Amino acid sequence: MALPCLSSCPVGTEVPPSAQSGPEEGDAMTSTLTALLYLGTLPKPTIRAEPGTSIPWWTPVTIWCQGSLEAQEYRLHKGGHPGPWDTQKPLESTDKVNFSFIHMTEDYAGRYHCDYLSPTNWSEPSDPLELVMTGFHGKPSLSALPSPVVASGGYVNLQCASWMTFDRFVLMKEGERQPSSTLDSQQAPSGQFQALFPVGPVTPSLRWTFRCYGYYSRSPHVWSYPSDPLELLVSGVSRKPSLLTQKGPVVTSGQNLTLQCRSDVRYNRFVLSKDGARDPPWRLGRQPQAGLSGADFALGPVRPSHGGWYTCYGGHSLSSEWSAPSDPLDILVAGQLPYTPSLSVQPGPTVTSGENVTLRCQSLSHVDTFHLSKEGAAGPPLRLRSKARAGQHQAEFSVHPVTSAHRGTYRCYGSSNTSPHLLSQPSDPLELRVSGTADTVSPPQNKSAPGSASDPRDYTVENVIRMGVAAFILLVLGILLLEARHSQTRTPEAASS
Repeated sequence: MALPCLSSCPVGTEVPPSAQSGPEEGDAMTSTLTALLYLGTLPKPTIRAEPGTSIPWWTPVTIWCQGSLEAQEYRLHKGGHPGPWDTQKPLESTDKVNFSFIHMTEDYAGRYHCDYLSPTNWSEPSDPLELVMTGFHGKPSLSALPSPVVASGGYVNLQCASWMTFDRFVLMKEGERQPSSTLDSQQAPSGQFQALFPVGPVTPSLRWTFRCYGYYSRSPHVWSYPSDPLELLVSGVSRKPSLLTQKGPVVTSGQNLTLQCRSDVRYNRFVLSKDGARDPPWRLGRQPQAGLSGADFALGPVRPSHGGWYTCYGGHSLSSEWSAPSDPLDILVAGQLPYTPSLSVQPGPTVTSGENVTLRCQSLSHVDTFHLSKEGAAGPPLRLRSKARAGQHQAEFSVHPVTSAHRGTYRCYGSSNTSPHLLSQPSDPLELRVSGTADTVSPPQNKSAPGSASDPRDYTVENVIRMGVAAFILLVLGILLLEARHSQTRTPEAASS
């Protein structure tokens, strides 16, 4: 509808009678027109919460509403609540107000928006703000499947799980105000309730640290405690470190276990990861050594849970990228199964270099795999599948040809497929002694005293030689004796003649 001309009408324009008014009526009309022209041009306010939108129970929170310098009053509206939740008048020369809650409780959790009053009208409402209270329920667990170590550009599933019957789970990434994802809960075969969040592709240019929460549909703004943080490690292509243990990969309960990650690249931080572990990897800074960088991960007294495959990675503080993984180290915990295999050797414990040797592990108990360990060896034990023979389970480890490097003390263990990192009691130790080659004239090294029960040498030839020498001496003595007697007999006869 066209508005009537109220002032400065062109010449010849007739002012309608209805528009002819006195000074007061003209002022009112002008105000109405100004309001009509101003309506719709007010900037929409913005709303935010500090320190964030997910607030732990009983901690303070402040909601800020920012509008215009012309705002005379601000209103805060809460979903499901009739009328304004609160109102505030701004201070002079400011375009925002705050609504503070001293203690965050479930009554303050919900959806909010705000608006403000200009000299002529109320503004449009702000975008909604979802204010969540956390810490009302027990925390879920967050783990990465198959591992928290992901190759650059790869994908991983993050599993948020709880024994509580949460309807939904929320995944939050550190540094972001909004949830990364929200998924319905599913009951796993284990009985837990869980959700699997696909994440990726991961890149080393960002930090990938996550937490998750659970909540019930009846109170979607009241969440559980956050899970422990889980950081994904993005492995790259820089040179891999090495992982070892001083006492070998076969350990026993109660023994202090320390895994050493070493590299000739000057990494200044290291992580140790265990395959299948739900816990985040262990982290350590560099502990410099001569010509190497590395870190020692002290895992404490050995428990059965320490058995498994481990890898370590090196990294630099200025980059979120990690090295390629070390070769895996398999930690085996001995003494966990209630039987003791036996160990024997053919042709015997003392052999000559170049011979063929067979070490045989046997057990009357059921064994899936036999492990042959050499004392002091840093490498993993040899392992063979068990074979049933003559009512026993056994495996034969062949060494051909044997060399001086095979000299040492051996033990064997058994394990089952259900717990491959837990071993039986060790067999009795077997010492393999290797002498020089068959055409070597030097005598073999032997610490046993000659003639002792443990002396492995065969004295049959030596005894025969001794007996021959003694017989020869006796024969010579006999001849001499007979000759002497014969001389004595002939002497009187010679004298009488």
